[in-house]
Amino acid sequence: MSVQYRWATIGTGVIGHQLAEAMIKMGGSLYSVANRTRAKGEAFAKQYNIPVVYDEIDDVFSDPAVDIIYISTPHNTHIKYLRKALAAGRHVLCEKAITLNSTELNEAIAAADEHHVVLAEAQTIYHMPLYSKLNEIIRSGALGPLRLVQMNFGSYKEYDMNSRFFNRNLAGGAMLDIGVYALSFTRWFMSSKPDQIETQVKLAPTGVDEQASILLMNQEQEMATVILSLHAKQPKRGTVVFDKGYIEVYEYPRADKAVITWTEDGHKEEITAGHTADALCYEIADMEKAVNGDTSVTHLDYTKDVMDIMSECRQRWGMKYPEEEQ
Repeated sequence: MSVQYRWATIGTGVIGHQLAEAMIKMGGSLYSVANRTRAKGEAFAKQYNIPVVYDEIDDVFSDPAVDIIYISTPHNTHIKYLRKALAAGRHVLCEKAITLNSTELNEAIAAADEHHVVLAEAQTIYHMPLYSKLNEIIRSGALGPLRLVQMNFGSYKEYDMNSRFFNRNLAGGAMLDIGVYALSFTRWFMSSKPDQIETQVKLAPTGVDEQASILLMNQEQEMATVILSLHAKQPKRGTVVFDKGYIEVYEYPRADKAVITWTEDGHKEEITAGHTADALCYEIADMEKAVNGDTSVTHLDYTKDVMDIMSECRQRWGMKYPEEEQ
């Protein structure tokens, strides 16, 4: 893997640092950095030898040297930057959740189509080699038809209602923070988009979703259960159940190992592919493939399906963010 295009990053948080490190690992470097405060942008640029720092975030959109923009700011700022980046004719890889809701995502997709650029979500599940390898095994028919998917994702966050996890003004809540991973995993294995949804929610004092359960079924009658929590630690475990065996994936957002247990005799088979530490490298490589013409690697159709499910669940809960009440 090597870097072929000039990348800019908007945001210098944890993901911004991981992006810069991945670029270096791939023998390249970020071209530029845009941040709300120039001082942080300058410190970031110095750390990673990035040649260009913008005075204002909007300056990145008018820089003709930029090919691809990576957005890693809070969820509720994504659409603002997506509008400007796509209108400027820049390809965009945007952190999950890519937008707040389906309306925003549909607008972004339309803008990308209009300006003939690539839009993709930085969802590691769609880019880790393990998932492609598992799909090859599934397509071979060895496991038989899919029956159900079971997903757990829970973390224990302290009850700080000002933190981004619980702050409604920062688009907090379990769904957009961790539910997007669980539902992306589910959608990867299901044959089609679920068309039946049941859901329950427990709200935090701020009104965002602290804990949720989601039941899904599609037209093939494949079923899925998803349990999310921001205040109860769970293993990051995904189980995909077929007629002839089941697959278990641990630490699934950046997984490089899975175990298949075969039903007939109970023997286990370990499947490995890729490396967890290279997660951002795979995202970069796939985005550049997409810019080169192979847009199948972005899985934007899955991103849209997942956003539709998340939006439907929140609508049923009656849970809106301030931006959605205007």
